[in-house]
Amino acid sequence: MAEQGSDRENREEREPDEQGVPFDEAAAWQAIVAGYGKEPADPPGARPYKSVEDLALLEKDTTNGGDESADPQPVRPLGSSVSFAPGVGPRDFSAPEPSDEDFDEDDEGHFVPPEPPPLPATDATARFAWLGVVGGPVLLLLAVLLDWDMTWWLTTLGIGGFLGGFATLVTRMRTDDDEDGDPGRGAVV
Repeated sequence: MAEQGSDRENREEREPDEQGVPFDEAAAWQAIVAGYGKEPADPPGARPYKSVEDLALLEKDTTNGGDESADPQPVRPLGSSVSFAPGVGPRDFSAPEPSDEDFDEDDEGHFVPPEPPPLPATDATARFAWLGVVGGPVLLLLAVLLDWDMTWWLTTLGIGGFLGGFATLVTRMRTDDDEDGDPGRGAVV
């Protein structure tokens, strides 16, 4: 109960009482509707935005105390933000087509990648290991989809084939024993 009382006190501190002045909601809505479509007045001290044409012009100097009779200088644009004329920018550049004189005898004019090396030959053990890794889960999935009875031999063949094939593939992985030294010794020159 003490917590509810403290919440009420905090709420009263955040929302001060308006000394009994009722809020006239109908008058507020009428003021909103009456001002619809009208642009609100600028706050005091705000300068209006310049038009697009006047953005490049210098601003009037207001530091000399408002004395405009002293040798007024003509207003000149500062410059343009266009670096290139239309149609001659860097994106409009196109490379000339290569001719036969551009290439040497060794250069064919385009890159042709070399033929990839043939896949390594697999032995019967690796083939049966992959058959167990892929075939075990597929066999169990077929048994579930076709609503076969999960007999002990079906479960053993599916799970055992996967685990046996995985273990065979892991143990037969090649190890790079070409360098017997410390692998963290850095570059060898």
